[in-house]
Amino acid sequence: MPAPLQLLPNALTVARLLLIPVFVALMLSADNGHSWPAGIVFGVAGITDQIDGFLARRWHVESEFGRVFDPLADRLMIDAAVILLYVGDHMPLAGLIVILGRDLLLLTGYKAIAPQGYELNVNMIGKAATWLLYAGIGFLIVTHPATHWPYWVFWAGLILAVLAGLVYAYGAWKAVRR
Repeated sequence: MPAPLQLLPNALTVARLLLIPVFVALMLSADNGHSWPAGIVFGVAGITDQIDGFLARRWHVESEFGRVFDPLADRLMIDAAVILLYVGDHMPLAGLIVILGRDLLLLTGYKAIAPQGYELNVNMIGKAATWLLYAGIGFLIVTHPATHWPYWVFWAGLILAVLAGLVYAYGAWKAVRR
C-alpha cells in the first residue's frame, strides 16, 4: 500500500472534524430549523465515518489517532446536531439529554478504564446505532419540524446506542474485575 494512501483513513477523520464548524454555520443560518446544505454536510460526515473505518481495517493501517479521533469526530458531529436541533425546536429534550449523557459517560468511562489496559472495540450494535443516528438526525435536519417519521429512525438509533453503551460498560466491568 503506497504511503499516501495509508494516510487516507486519518485524513478522512480530520476532514470530518473540519466539517463540524461548517455544519454548525449552516445550521445556524437554516430557515425554520431545517437545512438541505447542513443535511448534506452531515450526510457526508456519516459516509466518511464508514469509509475511513473500512479502509483502515481493510488496509491494516489502524492507528492510535484513528482509535481516538474517529469516534470523537462522530460524537462531536452528532452532539452538535442534536444541540442545534434542540435549539431549533426540532429535537425533544429527552433525545438531547440521552445523547449528551451517553457521550459524557462514554468519554469519562473510557478515560477511567483505558489506563488499566482496556481497549474499546466497536461492536455491530454500536455500528448500527451510529448508522441509524446519522440517518435519523440527517432526516430531522432536512425535514420540516412537523414531519414525524424521522423521529422513529432517531429513536431506534438512540435505543441501539444505549444498548451498545451497556454492552461496552459490561465488557469494561468484566475486564476491570480480572
